[in-house]
Amino acid sequence: MGDVTQLLQRARDGDTSARDLLFTQIYSELQKLARQKLAKESTLTQLDAPSLVHEAYLRLSQQPDLPGQNRRMFYAYAANVMRSVIVDYVRSRNALRRGGAVEIVTLHTGDQNAVFKDQEIETLDSALQVLKKIDERCHQIVEMRYFAGLTIEEIADVLELSPATVKRDWHKARAVLLDALKT
Repeated sequence: MGDVTQLLQRARDGDTSARDLLFTQIYSELQKLARQKLAKESTLTQLDAPSLVHEAYLRLSQQPDLPGQNRRMFYAYAANVMRSVIVDYVRSRNALRRGGAVEIVTLHTGDQNAVFKDQEIETLDSALQVLKKIDERCHQIVEMRYFAGLTIEEIADVLELSPATVKRDWHKARAVLLDALKT
């Protein structure tokens, strides 16, 4: 099909067939990630894996200028979009609900189960913004691991780091986020 970096460059140069091929390729990769991460669990609020992928895909495909200069940057941006979809969905539900009968949300990180209520998703989003100011790379790792469902090895490949470095940053980020969520 073609490397994501090459397709990104061709699409930026105006090649519409490359843009179509790029979105065909990333759509199937996003589907695979969502199925791997969310199909094993109960639904994320009422947002299931296909809905998450479709919304993220729509947001990505509507970008007039494709984000990221290479595969790594593009997938980091895609992870950010998936996080935004989840946070926007939770905020919308909370606005409709106005604080009544909060349901539990399950997100699985691969290391342990983490259960959050809707308002905690918003708190997590705020904590992620703090983490981003402290350590941009840790923030990217959390987005890719937690919201896009990438493994440590996949993140290491995307960020061009060793798996050991990604694990250290993942543990550091989790500690910062846990501290932020406790306050």
